[in-house]
Amino acid sequence: MRDNTNDAPIQGQVVSEELNQKPDTTMAMIIYALYLASFLVGFTSFIGVVMAYVYKGKGPAWLDEHYRYQIRTFWMGLVYGIVFSTLTLILIGYPLLLALAVWFIVRCVKGFKGLQEKRAPDNVDTWLF
Repeated sequence: MRDNTNDAPIQGQVVSEELNQKPDTTMAMIIYALYLASFLVGFTSFIGVVMAYVYKGKGPAWLDEHYRYQIRTFWMGLVYGIVFSTLTLILIGYPLLLALAVWFIVRCVKGFKGLQEKRAPDNVDTWLF
């Protein structure tokens, strides 16, 4: 009879996991920073959303909610930005674009705060804050 204790693990099998292992929030923080940096360098938010898609599903549930929050922030901001930019033709778009910038910053700050407290952001599904 063969002893299975020395066999290699089956692909996809969890070998061992520390119970007290702290999740790495570095990538989520970098994504929030990339989002904020997009005010200076426009394309960094695109890099951030790609990173959020890559890292989504690779951590605990509360961290995955941050990635989901980041993805939603990007896409909602893009939709708002397109609509508000179109509205600049009738001049109402300018204050709306300013409000969009404030909205974007508030969502990133809320995300940073949630990461520091090791909890999911509030109201992930909302279109507001």
